[in-house]
Amino acid sequence: MAEEYKLMKGNEAIAEAAIRAGTDGYFGYPITPQSEVMEYLTAAKPHETTGMIVLQAESEVASINMLYGGAGAGKKVMTSSSSPGISLMQEGISYIAGAELPCLIVNVQRGGPGLGTIQPGQADYFQATKGGGHGDYRLIVLAPASVQEMADFVSLSFDLAFKYRNPVMILSDGAIGQMMEKVKFKEQVPRMTEFPDWATTGKNPDRERNIITSLDLDPARHERFNLKLQRKYKEVQEKEVLFEEYMCDDAEYVLVAFGTSARICQKSVEMAREEGIKAGLFRPITLWPFPSKELESLTSHVKGMLSVEMNSGQMVEDVRLAVHDNIKVGHYGRMGGIIPAPDEIVEALKKQIIGD
Repeated sequence: MAEEYKLMKGNEAIAEAAIRAGTDGYFGYPITPQSEVMEYLTAAKPHETTGMIVLQAESEVASINMLYGGAGAGKKVMTSSSSPGISLMQEGISYIAGAELPCLIVNVQRGGPGLGTIQPGQADYFQATKGGGHGDYRLIVLAPASVQEMADFVSLSFDLAFKYRNPVMILSDGAIGQMMEKVKFKEQVPRMTEFPDWATTGKNPDRERNIITSLDLDPARHERFNLKLQRKYKEVQEKEVLFEEYMCDDAEYVLVAFGTSARICQKSVEMAREEGIKAGLFRPITLWPFPSKELESLTSHVKGMLSVEMNSGQMVEDVRLAVHDNIKVGHYGRMGGIIPAPDEIVEALKKQIIGD
């Protein structure tokens, strides 16, 4: 497959990008609003062209454990789901992180809690960035704001996953998953033929057998392992931060938003500028590691920030930690699957941050 443009949904873009990235296996279970990922892969029949296996598991719990097995064999594997389904995967995600295995997990968020709504939401931020499962572990979390980024972040996620032997999550939402945009796709990448030396690939007379597990009953040894993980996470924080700024150079007030909220905020910035308010937009692309230093640097000329999210206030905590209370920080959010309107955000900025 050569480089080409296609008009497609965000969910379909992830699926097509997965095929082109040389993915070995997809294991998932349908749930709105991300079911098109599996539907596209099933219809595309990539096992006939690239050898990619696509399997609908009997549940989300089964799919994440299939991911664990495939990743342990050194394969490039992925799954996708939406909020309640990701909750079911949390034990397996913690196991994978504890076993230091690379994989891609896609969460196309919907409103919650519980079964909630099939409309878009952003209330899984805590779950994704603070370790929704048990133990001291981290996921590398990427937040796309367009269908193009849904596609681009697949190969980026696999690169990061194998570089750091760590699961990576693409944290999207139902709006981006369902919207259609023009996407430029890269050429097909061949599937891997050589596997990492840590992988469980069967008998090898040139080395000791590989054992992959997240279990260690020796507390001293297990603490050393945890300290090793923390060193790895620190390296990720130092090297892999991604963000985007829009009209921040002369901004006196900054909106901070990710995903769909960031798309809306771009219009809000333009509307605020038309009213003479020097507004800008700061978009974290890596939600973990969070671009704290980069956000803090804006406090030299910014008077206040408004975190705009489709939740009751989650990322705003990281914004406040980043700026060390040096400037005023507020939050504006909609819930229940409602997407905030640009004018609502401008009014919230005036009321909460600018004041009289």
